[in-house]
Amino acid sequence: MEPRQMAWNGWGDPARATPLPEPVTRLLQDLLGVRPSDAPRVRLDQVKVADPRLPGDALTALAQAVGDPHVRADAETRIRHTRGKSTPDLLRIRAGEVADAPDAVVLPATHDEVLAVLRICAERRIAVVPFGGGTSVVGGLAPEAGGFTGVVALDLRRMDALVDVDPVSRTATLQPGLRAPRAEELLREHGFTLGHYPQSYEWASIGGFAAARSSGQASAGYGRFDEMVLALTVATPEGTLELGRAPRSAAGPDLRQLVLGSEGAFGVITSVTVRIRPAPATAAYEGWRFPSFDAGTAALRKVAQDGPLPTVLRLSDETETMIGLARPDRIGALQESGCLAVAGYEGEEQEVAARRAAVERVLREAGGEPLGAEPGESWAHGRFNAPYLRDSLLEIGAMAETLETAAFWSKIPALYAAVRDALTGTLTDAGTPPVVMCHISHVYPAGASLYFTVVSAQGPDPVAHWLRAKHAANDAIIAAGGTISHHHGVGTDHRDWYAAEIGPLAVDLLRAVKQRVDPAGVLNPGVLLPSSR
Repeated sequence: MEPRQMAWNGWGDPARATPLPEPVTRLLQDLLGVRPSDAPRVRLDQVKVADPRLPGDALTALAQAVGDPHVRADAETRIRHTRGKSTPDLLRIRAGEVADAPDAVVLPATHDEVLAVLRICAERRIAVVPFGGGTSVVGGLAPEAGGFTGVVALDLRRMDALVDVDPVSRTATLQPGLRAPRAEELLREHGFTLGHYPQSYEWASIGGFAAARSSGQASAGYGRFDEMVLALTVATPEGTLELGRAPRSAAGPDLRQLVLGSEGAFGVITSVTVRIRPAPATAAYEGWRFPSFDAGTAALRKVAQDGPLPTVLRLSDETETMIGLARPDRIGALQESGCLAVAGYEGEEQEVAARRAAVERVLREAGGEPLGAEPGESWAHGRFNAPYLRDSLLEIGAMAETLETAAFWSKIPALYAAVRDALTGTLTDAGTPPVVMCHISHVYPAGASLYFTVVSAQGPDPVAHWLRAKHAANDAIIAAGGTISHHHGVGTDHRDWYAAEIGPLAVDLLRAVKQRVDPAGVLNPGVLLPSSR
């Protein structure tokens, strides 16, 4: 059965798209000068795609590899596999811009079929874009394909099985095209959970989680996805990689780490073995208020370093709290002052109660004021709604986008200020003063992530308008000692700053890896590393 599809020109389920409340729309018009676009709305059947560039013998070879029904070159399928879901991606596709649509979409069902497709494409110099849920927001599905015969989107949706559950070791082996909700459903049938709930949860795939080093909203309790991965099978144009035969090993460098975060540039993940946990018996969420972002940040650091940790721990700054973005279901309602923190707990009832009481003591001592269950439950209820809110903002002519970073605790204050100043200054100078909001949603003993949301008027050329601000923010991140991405990944959007972050010798090292597993350079060219061909 075909999985449900996301909106072709927006996020998620089209039935869940709702207009902004009228008071919010008026406020954005008055405060930020937001105005609806004059451009007419483009329907899917009005979007024109060029004829596929692939020669007939290539299509025939691909059809022989995966079966004729599983090679698709119709316009709608190609449009739905064009780029990802960043705001520039959506602005372009809403305008009918699909010049970089793949020439065909290929749907393999097995590891061997993936190998066959990669060999065919390498022989014919056809670029290959691994495609899971299509949720990339950093250009991870937008290769630089100049000089190639064409582009194939390798859609892994048919590889969607739970292959094995080992209850003794508490591991599970999953295929890459399995979407997160279905994976969770299958694991719950065995009494287990992954506990991995990023904002893309409803649409993202297991392979995408591994390839992009995903981090879920419950990372404080369950860890990042890359921390869950124990073994990987990877198809490359040069053969198969089987990585990971024990939970930890001193047998040389951990080659799993070359694949985790490689974003399809080194190979196609065809199976993932992960650590699983018993499904929690209970879950509880609560809200806390801190007088300032600095005070709240200090409290989160205390919990992260000295424990005990909740399963979920996040803190909104003053602006995000005031506007209510931490609770998207309450956008437009009057919010309390200060900064909202949310703590969530999952597990056995007695253990949850003990941990909750211990965290409460730490947060009270750090100046936190308990707000009860309602703010936490409100956040949990609306935790996957923010991308739909972005679509609603785009509809009225607002620019709405996010970016994220991470740093050591000692650098967090300066990083926070530098990114806010870069975004505010660039957009204000362009005549569209923004609202810039931020939250901490992932904490570690040594540091934390910062996740920024920006809303402004779009300006006459909204894509170029945003990219100037994004580049200024990227420069500020590197200068302030942050990483260019905590969990969105590198893609093409962050590639140059990633190179600056790791340095030329490390870039050469990664190029050498790519040259060995992908000598023709067909795997997601230009993603992660500059294309060398």
